[in-house]
Amino acid sequence: MKLIIEKQRLLFNSNTTKDIDFRISQLKKLRELIESYESQLNAAIYNDFRKSAFDTYSCETAILYAEIDDAIRHVKQWSKIQKVKTNLLNFPARSYIVPEPLGVSLVIGAWNYPYQLSLAPAIAAIAAGNTVVLKPSELPAETSRIMAKLVNENFDPAFFVVVEGGVTETEQLLQQRFDKIFFTGSVNVGRIVYQAAAKHLTPITLELGGKSPALILDDCNLDMCVKRLVWAKYLNAGQTCIAPDYVLVSEKLKDKFIETVIREIKKEQFSIENQNYVQIINDKNVQRLSKMIDANKVVYGGSVDERNRVIEPTVMSNVSFADAVMEEEIFGPILPVITYKSVDEAIAEIKKREKPLACYVFTESKSLRNKILREVSFGGGAVNETIMHISNSHMPFGGVGQSGIGSYHGKYGFQTFSHFKSILDKPNWFEANVKYFPHSLQKIKLMKLMFKFN
Repeated sequence: MKLIIEKQRLLFNSNTTKDIDFRISQLKKLRELIESYESQLNAAIYNDFRKSAFDTYSCETAILYAEIDDAIRHVKQWSKIQKVKTNLLNFPARSYIVPEPLGVSLVIGAWNYPYQLSLAPAIAAIAAGNTVVLKPSELPAETSRIMAKLVNENFDPAFFVVVEGGVTETEQLLQQRFDKIFFTGSVNVGRIVYQAAAKHLTPITLELGGKSPALILDDCNLDMCVKRLVWAKYLNAGQTCIAPDYVLVSEKLKDKFIETVIREIKKEQFSIENQNYVQIINDKNVQRLSKMIDANKVVYGGSVDERNRVIEPTVMSNVSFADAVMEEEIFGPILPVITYKSVDEAIAEIKKREKPLACYVFTESKSLRNKILREVSFGGGAVNETIMHISNSHMPFGGVGQSGIGSYHGKYGFQTFSHFKSILDKPNWFEANVKYFPHSLQKIKLMKLMFKFN
C-alpha cells in the first residue's frame, strides 16, 4: 500500500496529471475501456446480483458515460483561472482563483451499484488532475475483479490503480496519508473512515444514507405518484441509497394508496426472470431484512427465499416509528406505510430523526411543496418523482448531517477533488502608505472608508 502511494505521489509531484490534455486522454481511454469491457461488466454483475444488462446500463454504465462526456467537454473551462473583483483596500492589484488538484486520492466504492459508485468518483478525481487508488467493495466479488482487470491492465498504477480486498486491505489503505478520501457506504463505516482521515487531516467526502421519506399529499396525482414510487422502491430490490425508505400518507388516502401500490407491483411483475429485479447481496442482508418483516402488518408480499437470496416486494401497513423496520435504513424491498393527520405532523416526525439523504414530495400544491422543501433538511430529492435527480449532473449529489458530507457529479465532482487557490497579484509601481508606520487617526478613517466600499 505504501509503495503504491509513494509512486502516485511521485507522479503527481511531476505535474503530469495537472496537464489538461493528459486528463482528457485518460478519461477518453477509460470510456473506451468501459465500452470494450461491456459484456464482461454485464456478466460479472449478473453473477453477483442477477442484474440484467438493461439495469446495468441504465443504472451504472450510462451514468459513467455521461460523467466522462461531461468532464471531457468542460474540464478546460472548470480548470481556468477565475478572475474576481479586487477590493479598494488592495488597489491596484488583480485577484484570481486558481483551481488545483489535491493530489493522491483514495476512492472507496459501495457494493449496491458497484460500477457507478466506484468509477464515478474516480472520474471526478481524474478530471480534477489527481491520481487515484480505487478500493471497490469486496461483497460483489465478480464486479470487483472485473474493475481491477479493466484498470490494472490498462493504466499506469502510479496514476490509477484498483486495490482489491476486504476489511484488512481497507484498514491498511486508511493507515496511509492521502490528499483526499472519498467514501460511499454506511454511516457506521463512514465514521471509521472519517476517524482515519482525521489522523492525517485529510479532507473527506462521505456519501452515506439514511431513511429517506416519501410524503404523499391528498392532492397528488395518485396513479402517477405510485407508478414512480413503486419503480424507485423496488429498483435493485430496494438496495439503493436514495430509494424511498418509507411512505408518509394521510389517513384518509391510506387505503386507496395501498390498493394502488399493490396493483402497480402486480403490473410490474418484479422478478429476476423478467430482468427487472435482483438478488439481495448476501445471506447476512437477507437475514437482516427478514427480521424487519412483521407478518401481522404485511399487506402484500413478505415471502423470503433464503436459498436464492430473493425477498418478494413487500408492503407493510399500520407501521409506527417504533417498529423494527423503522429503526435503521431498510436497504431492501420492504415499503412501510405510516399515516399522518396533517402535513405539519408529517414534517415534525421527519425532523425528529437524522437528516435523510433524499426526500420525495408528491403534491400539486406549490405552497405545500415549498413549505416542505423549506422546513425539511435533506441531501437532495424530487417533487412528483423519485431517484431521478441523481441523473442530472448539473446538480450536486450528496448528503447532509448523518447522510453525508460533501457532494459530487459534474463540475461539483471536479470541485470536490480540487483546491481553489486564492491569489492577490499586485504591481510594484504604486504602494499606499496606509498600513505602514507611523499610524494616525487619519489613516484609521481612510481604512474605514476603504472597508466600507469593499
